[in-house]
Parts: sequence; C-alpha cells; structure tokens
Amino acid sequence: MKIVIDKKKCCGSGECVKVCPHSALTLVGGKAVVDEARCDLDGLCIPACPHGAIHFEE
Repeated sequence: MKIVIDKKKCCGSGECVKVCPHSALTLVGGKAVVDEARCDLDGLCIPACPHGAIHFEE
C-alpha cells in the first residue's frame, strides 16, 4: 500500500505537508510529492487535504 497524490486535484495548499510528522510530503512545482521512504502510511495527510487529492492505493 502507498499514499498517492492526484496531481489534477492537488492545489498546493501545503496542508498535507503541515500535518505529516515524518516530513514525507513536500511541495514541488506547486504540487504535493510523497517521499515513500519517509512515509509510514499513517494517513494523517488524507483528511488534511482540502481538495481530496490524497488517497491510499494498493
């Protein structure tokens, strides 16, 4: 399983970056990017995204 960012929905608000305790999310070119090596799949970023751009994927 992994965290996926839908680039079409991502508005670059940075809310997901703020809530990630592992610094696994960054903004690159105005879009959120996941560092899978740092992500522990806690999912805190999913409800933090105001546009529903983040989800789990198998």
